[in-house]
Amino acid sequence: MPTVRAMERRGFLLALAAGLAGAAVGRGATGLTDGDPAPLAVSSGSTEAVAVPGPALPPSRVVQGLPGNGSSLALTIDDGTSTEVVAAYTAFAVDTGTRLTFFPNGCYRSWKDNARTLRPLIESGQVALGNHTWSHADLTTLSDRQVAEEIGRNRDFLRSVLGVRDSPFFRPPFGARNERIDRIAADHGHPTVVMWNGTLGDSRVGTAAALMTAAREWFTAQRIVVGHANHATVTTLYGDLLALIAERGLHTVTLADVWPTPAQRLRGATVESHAGLD
Repeated sequence: MPTVRAMERRGFLLALAAGLAGAAVGRGATGLTDGDPAPLAVSSGSTEAVAVPGPALPPSRVVQGLPGNGSSLALTIDDGTSTEVVAAYTAFAVDTGTRLTFFPNGCYRSWKDNARTLRPLIESGQVALGNHTWSHADLTTLSDRQVAEEIGRNRDFLRSVLGVRDSPFFRPPFGARNERIDRIAADHGHPTVVMWNGTLGDSRVGTAAALMTAAREWFTAQRIVVGHANHATVTTLYGDLLALIAERGLHTVTLADVWPTPAQRLRGATVESHAGLD
């Protein structure tokens, strides 16, 4: 499998420029499948949070897309089996200001390997995180105690390794959920079950052409798009993906931009207050 470990800033920005010059435009469509299946539920260069319409607090329910009308796109990235791909996504965020939401599985070393670079992005709010369980198990096959262990262990991992103070967001592996799973997730601090209504289709190894076909189909306004930090193909397409976002007049948001917790709202108010004193 190709590695992105040697991706240098200059090479990345050259690839980005080439992608911006050569992007194609597509139209959204209906019908959705993904290898991590679930029922349906730009300028991204600024790292400042974007005001978008939405509930005042994270909902205690299942969400399948972004609320209201607008031009927002939530890119949500699951799993993290590859240290190199997580590193490339992190560099992508740093270099372009793109706002991302990660759903890590703590069993993969990629998150510890990249924690030092990720933590400032998380602290600034450019990157948000949600709970995807510790080991990516199908929770519907587990007992209540086992489900609680999967969710609770990953919640503690996100807090200790990545500095996540609070996150209401939970995504069940494979999209496999029911009322029992939702209840246990809420009991462990994650009342908002996040599904999706768009996909990069990259849970398995695929071609660049197939991934871009999926992006042209699903990169439309107010979508939650799921991708995976597992295979290197996506790391060769960041420029093309950014160009598609820009040409369609979309801007990236994190789930926390749309549904901030009370603590996140308080931090934002503190930042604004300090800025007003300058």
